Parts: sequence; C-alpha cells; structure tokens
Amino acid sequence: MSWFWFAIVTLLCWSGSDFFSKIGCRDAKDKYSQFKMVIAVGLVMGLHAAYEIFVGGVEISFAVIWTYLPVSMLYILSMTLGYVGLRYIELSISSPICNASGALVAVIAIVTGTAEPMEFPQYLAIALACAGVIGLGFVEANEDEQLRAARQEASNYKYAKSWLALALPIAYCLLDAAGTFADDLVLETLNEDSANVAYELTFLAAGIFCFVYTVIIKKQKLIPRAEGPKYVGAVFETVGQFTYIMALASGEAALAAPIISSYCMASVLWSRLFLKEKLSWKHYVCIAVTFAGILIMGIYDM
Repeated sequence: MSWFWFAIVTLLCWSGSDFFSKIGCRDAKDKYSQFKMVIAVGLVMGLHAAYEIFVGGVEISFAVIWTYLPVSMLYILSMTLGYVGLRYIELSISSPICNASGALVAVIAIVTGTAEPMEFPQYLAIALACAGVIGLGFVEANEDEQLRAARQEASNYKYAKSWLALALPIAYCLLDAAGTFADDLVLETLNEDSANVAYELTFLAAGIFCFVYTVIIKKQKLIPRAEGPKYVGAVFETVGQFTYIMALASGEAALAAPIISSYCMASVLWSRLFLKEKLSWKHYVCIAVTFAGILIMGIYDM
C-alpha cells in the first residue's frame, strides 16, 4: 500500500474515532463516560501492543516504558479531558480546537528557541490556526441563547453555554501540544516503535485503573449497546495511529501530512451529516480559518 492510501486511511480512522467517541461520550447523564472510553481504548491498544511484541518483534522494557511515561501521561490525560468535553460541546467545534495543538507546538518551539528557521507561510499558518481557535471560542461564548437553541434543535442534543464547554477542548489542545513537544525530545533517545508500544501499554494500564474505579468501586454497569460506539472509536484510533506511522515512514511525509491534518474537517462533515449538528456562519468561518492554518502546517511538515 502506498503512502497516499495510508494517509487516506489515517484521515478516515481518526475522523471516525472522533465521530464514534462523540456518540459514546455525549450522554450528559453519564459522568463516567470518559473513564469507560479510556477502558475501551486501553483494551484495544493493549491488544495491538501484544501483537507488536509477540508477532512484530518490537523490543520493549520497563526502562523504555518509564522513559516514555511523561509523554504517555500527557497524551492520555489530554484524550480523557477531550472525552469529557464531548458531553458539553458539539464535535464540530471541539475537533478543530483540539486539532490546533500543532500550531501551539510551533508557538512553544518558537518561544523556547528550539524551532528551526521557518518560511513565511508557516508563520502565517500558525497565526491562522491560533486566530481561528480564539475566534471560535469568542463566537461560542457570545452566541445568543435563542439562536443556539434553534440551531441545536435538529440534533436532539442541547448544549448550554458554559466556560467548561470551551475549557475542556482547550485543555486537550494544551496537553496534547505539551505531549508532542516532549515527544520530539524523548524520541531522540528511543526507538519509535518501542515508544509507541510503551504508550499503548501505559494506556492499557490506565484502562485497567479506570475499570477498577468505574466498575468495581463505583459499581457502574457496562451496557453493550452504550459501550459499542466507544470500542469502534477505540479501534479507529488504534488503526489510525498505525497507518499514520506507516504513512510518515514511507518517505513522503511532506505529501501525507496535509492529507492527515485535514481529518478534523472530516469530523465536522460526519457530525453535520449524521449527528445533525448545525453551526452558525460565524462558527464555520472560524473553523475554515483554523483548518487553513492546519493544512498549511501539514504541507510544510517534513
């Protein structure tokens, strides 16, 4: 399979992960949905890690897991907060905000002086992505309640205006950016495949912890009909991670990256078509600006 198809599969899988995670976590009455989602992702990633170790021959040790642990925890915490956020805000809004973490990584690199010299379009991309997210937050925070209720009517899910609704995807963005920044530093000393298996095993441990807390301590039931979408989302997340690595390892990262980076727009499309989410024109303008920045960054991502 060529880099192009790996990139397309990654786009579909990660947008599919967004979509099914939203279905699995959007019930505002289930305050444990984020932990149940972590259980699902941890189980699927644990199975994939076992395959990589016993079939793929990837070497792993406690030392590798320990070295990569800070990065793993940043990623896992960011995803958990993202799952919480899906109860309070439309996927159409949360996905572009979360996916702007790449721009934030660039900002961190520039501020800390670790960034390589960039071309003007790259600086423009960073500015567009940041401006789009800030604008999206401003529009969401200042939208008239009657207009909000009217546009949410078709989806049968009402989201009240609150600071938490915006704070959670922003927190995801911050933590994911910190994880990516730390990832670049740690991977200078670790094999990429071993680091990925270490991450999956850490996610498995997090899933086991969440199972003990949610099911054993809090006596919550795992109902197959409600949990099904979570496991579909977990499979999409894990397959997307694998094809992402394959796409970038193909030697055509500069071509694959912009395709993969557009997955948040596919998430917006799925939420509009299947979840019946409807936004105002101001929301869509901000999303388009954010996407333009993400896409330009993807084009220049080597």
